[in-house]
Amino acid sequence: MKRSALIVPISILIHLILVNGFLAWFIPDLYLNVYSILFYNASWLLSAYAIDYYPTSRKERFFTNLHKPLQLYILFTLAYFAWFSLSKTQMGSIAYHTHVLLGLFGCLISYRVLFYYARARYRETGGNAVHVVVIGRDRNLKKIRKVFDEPDLGYRYLGYFDNSDSKSPTYLGKVEECFSYIQERDVHQIFCIASRLSQAQLFNLMAFADNNLIKLKIVPDNKEIFTRAMRIELYDNVPVLNLRELPLETPYAKVAKRAFDVVFALLVIVGVLSWLSPLVYLLQRFDSNEPLFFKQKRHGVNRKVFWCYKFRSMTTTADADTKMMTKNDKRVTKLGRILRRTSIDELPQFYNVLLGDMSVVGPRPHMEVHTEKYQTSVDKYLVRHFVKPGITGLAQVRGYRGEIVQQADIVNRTRLDIFYVEKWSLWLDLKIIIKTVLNAVQGEDKAY
Repeated sequence: MKRSALIVPISILIHLILVNGFLAWFIPDLYLNVYSILFYNASWLLSAYAIDYYPTSRKERFFTNLHKPLQLYILFTLAYFAWFSLSKTQMGSIAYHTHVLLGLFGCLISYRVLFYYARARYRETGGNAVHVVVIGRDRNLKKIRKVFDEPDLGYRYLGYFDNSDSKSPTYLGKVEECFSYIQERDVHQIFCIASRLSQAQLFNLMAFADNNLIKLKIVPDNKEIFTRAMRIELYDNVPVLNLRELPLETPYAKVAKRAFDVVFALLVIVGVLSWLSPLVYLLQRFDSNEPLFFKQKRHGVNRKVFWCYKFRSMTTTADADTKMMTKNDKRVTKLGRILRRTSIDELPQFYNVLLGDMSVVGPRPHMEVHTEKYQTSVDKYLVRHFVKPGITGLAQVRGYRGEIVQQADIVNRTRLDIFYVEKWSLWLDLKIIIKTVLNAVQGEDKAY
């Protein structure tokens, strides 16, 4: 499953290689200049974006959305011929250019066929597999099983739980027994038959899934179950509610956010850290003999542990990895107090962004010990780990930053983090960044 995120970027790259290679070979006089290259690449990407071309669904096959490549080829054809007018270039033989486009589209269709064939064979051999269990049993289970049992889709059906005993080999036990089974097995998704469960059981399963980083999908009836990130999917004409369809799970969002992160990080690293790091190091020599950087293990996306980097602002102590900074903490150095008040100490985390462990904007990463504590004491705390942690975040600019004095502090911080996860947009990221800069200029103090 980890490599599935690379499918769309690799497909985009291969498509652009085919488009650029084909045009450079067959129409070099028209194509080989910077304006033509930019125009045709932008035309392809914008056309693909307009029709949501690249596949995002596990259930998508070659013929599922066959209208999309046809729409894309028509839009690109219009852009192809429009460039002759925009560049005031003689077009020459229409027949020749038609053959060029037909050849290009033939190559693209061949790649599409190869892609779906290779993906299907890979899944049939066990790759990119998703382990699923079903909670409850009614007439819809058999229909959903038809989807699960198609090997090229990559589902691995483990069985079902229901309070009615059954001799079926896929019957796993009572509903209340599912929790220990799911925790012991590598279960990725839970499908719930809502008609077989009470509202209390459904809410309990929703909380369990959120607190264990498992995707929950519900085959609905008339029970009132809603989340901001809910989306309806069809499994053989059976409507299923996906309660955690996150904006950042779409390929365009992933590519856009990652591209923004890389560009922004490089600008900060080259434009600021390149001269600021030596300056901070020299100033530290007057304040302490501590190393320039402080690194600490923190939890990232899907609770993956990574080293988080900061400019050192505190003296080295044995409890550095367990004790959060408090107001007027004596461990903070004189220079460190300035670094922390202006948030300059966080700037080395742009290296984490470049490495892919963090994003510019996202839920703040916590120490390992705090994640272990809050995942059991704060409801749905782990939902924030569905996305990469950030250097700044919505909770921080809304005032929930620094020392956690009372339970309400972490509860409100988690609530805002979940809102960000469910409602992400590039515009929201930009507003958070602007607010963060304004807070830093005003010198708001913080605790970590």
